[in-house]
Amino acid sequence: MAEKPDQTTFTEIPSLLAKGFLMGSADVVPGVSGGTMALITGIYERLINAIKSADTHVLRAALRLQIGEVFARVHWFFLLVLLSGVFTAILFFTRVIGLPELMFAHPEPVYGLFFGLIAGSVWLIYRDLGSLTVARALWIVLGIAIGLRIVTLVPTDTPENAAFVFMSGALAITAMILPGISGSFILLILRKYDFILLQFGKLGGPETMEALMVLVPFGLGMVTGIMLFSRLLSWLLQRYYVVTICVLIGFMIGSLYVIWPFQDREYAESVRIEVVSRDAPVVEELRSDPESTLQPEYRRLGAELQARDEVPGRTDISVTEPSVVVETVKYKLLRSAPFVPDWSGADGDVRLRDGRASVIWALVMMLAGLFAVLLIGRLAERKSGQE
Repeated sequence: MAEKPDQTTFTEIPSLLAKGFLMGSADVVPGVSGGTMALITGIYERLINAIKSADTHVLRAALRLQIGEVFARVHWFFLLVLLSGVFTAILFFTRVIGLPELMFAHPEPVYGLFFGLIAGSVWLIYRDLGSLTVARALWIVLGIAIGLRIVTLVPTDTPENAAFVFMSGALAITAMILPGISGSFILLILRKYDFILLQFGKLGGPETMEALMVLVPFGLGMVTGIMLFSRLLSWLLQRYYVVTICVLIGFMIGSLYVIWPFQDREYAESVRIEVVSRDAPVVEELRSDPESTLQPEYRRLGAELQARDEVPGRTDISVTEPSVVVETVKYKLLRSAPFVPDWSGADGDVRLRDGRASVIWALVMMLAGLFAVLLIGRLAERKSGQE
């Protein structure tokens, strides 16, 4: 049986939703761990117990279709309410704030924030280790080498198939439950961070099914990661805590290579064509409110066609009435190489989105991220001290 039964009450729902929202907000931003936020809000132990409640006994009961046994063992009410808050936060940062769009339109300040958050997380984890011995330094160096090797081996354009998305979900969720390690950071390394967030932003729209084809494998990967990898990580931390933490610190330092805000980014543009009637709602919508071109995926109006006209570049589409071509433009990152900007020539550097302003805002956001995560670490320290 589970170590403790689920004691969540209905009166806790507003509080748990709010804590889930804070956890989700932390998980969306690379460098801030949802596990850290759970520690600050006082639910970390309950979260770990809830995760452990979904053990092999539950899996066997589910395979035998013993639904009552599954519900009796799993802390499903706690997890349901908490994950509702997490999911609300993810939707907020994809539908309201539009984080993938900000990453595309203003990469330097956004990645500067991420860099500061992750650098701050490295310092917090390192500080908790205590004194630095030669052995610990060697393990950190090994972690740095592993991190650098992984980020240089991982191609800029990683697969978007179900298998790779499944693996990404499994690895990300394993990091999310650890204080100090961010699941979003793992997704950034795998080049799937903005891709996954973009799918959440499509939910509820005409591309909902397309988004679900990505999010379902991602979710299944998260469930698998929780049940398998998190237990392995827990075993490593129990038996080889210092070595595991040192390697993780080094891994995060080495992986900062790919988070560096100043990158020479090369994109490939692809265009998907759809022919619709001139009075279709999407045509009116795009005429009255054209979508911004400063985002990784947007729609625009193309040529207006009469009956029997040919669609440019498409011989397989026949036009039977006055129509309009709707083009869905998608930018995919092909190559990314870090560089150090030259302040004197920054305004003329085409690699920077807004010249010197990009450099200034990247540094400002880097410091803001660093101070923010140090503040969160301070709050977590006070919380654990009170307990």
